[in-house]
Amino acid sequence: MVSAKRTRGTGPSRRNILRDVRGVALTEFAFALPILLVMAAFGLELANYVLAIKRVGDLAVLVTDNASRMGTRSAGLSVQQISEAEINDVFVGAQLQDNLPDFERNGRIILSSLQRNADGGQWIAWQRCYGAGTFSSAYGVEGQGERGTSFEGMGPPNQRVQSPAGTSVMVTEIYYTYEPIFPVTGVETSPITEFAAFNTRASRDLSAPRNAERVEPSLCD
Repeated sequence: MVSAKRTRGTGPSRRNILRDVRGVALTEFAFALPILLVMAAFGLELANYVLAIKRVGDLAVLVTDNASRMGTRSAGLSVQQISEAEINDVFVGAQLQDNLPDFERNGRIILSSLQRNADGGQWIAWQRCYGAGTFSSAYGVEGQGERGTSFEGMGPPNQRVQSPAGTSVMVTEIYYTYEPIFPVTGVETSPITEFAAFNTRASRDLSAPRNAERVEPSLCD
């Protein structure tokens, strides 16, 4: 009679499986990787948003400074005249310097000439715009304050700007809708707004901008 010999299996025992730590680090990394990616994306998104705020602020100062320097002297006039072409050139300079993605589509620059009216009050003598963003001025529209003294000037209540007599103040408002790089990171990105105001740098003709060049004015339609 031939008896069958019983042999043990050669596979790993349950105890050996429990003691096997090979691949644990890889498993932990696989679980942690999505969290690390989300944190990295959040940090990058936040940094990019803060950088966009700085760029909009720099652009507001640039536009206002350039607008305050506009003007050419004409024969027989001791004051400088400004033109629609010069205003358009200011916006062209802004376009070249904005460093913001799709600013022309997502942003808007509102440039206003704040002056004194005949009654001694504040008056928005003219206003020009650049950009297709659907934003309106938060501080007034062209013609506001032409009569009387009820219009107090432009700017936030704690930063109200007023123009002295015989001159004008260039006031710039910039609005920009920031589009996130990673829209799923949860960074709250409300529209960016900036405000800047400069006195004109020389005596200026305070009448409406001339248009001898017959260019298309950048009206705020």
